[in-house]
Amino acid sequence: MPRLTDLRFRATTSVQRRINPLLRRLPLQTVLETTGRVSGLPRRTPVGGRRVGDDFWLVSEFGERSQYVRNIKADPRVRVRIRGRWHTGTAHLMPGDDPVARLRRLPRLNSLGVRALGTDLLTVRVDLRSGSGS
Repeated sequence: MPRLTDLRFRATTSVQRRINPLLRRLPLQTVLETTGRVSGLPRRTPVGGRRVGDDFWLVSEFGERSQYVRNIKADPRVRVRIRGRWHTGTAHLMPGDDPVARLRRLPRLNSLGVRALGTDLLTVRVDLRSGSGS
């Protein structure tokens, strides 16, 4: 991995480790909950994305280096908190999708950050039909 890409990844994840615990407490923040692939514990990550029908779309800024993407690969069953309400579903990694085009259809502020900081964009679709709201 090129040095600049690695530096960007390390700097961004360092900041995220500090602000994500605060963001996920905000009641209207969208949060993705995966199951830790090693610990088996719930892992909650603030995300930007959009619900379209029975699907929730987001773009991972670091692709398969993102911890939540690694967790999805181990167990695709997830929950997504949208507008304060939890929904269960199944996550699907979409390497064939154009993540830059996808970001144009997602919330603008988050999309700008993902495009500016991201090094290996990967689209994720959560099928909310496969679970019920809770």
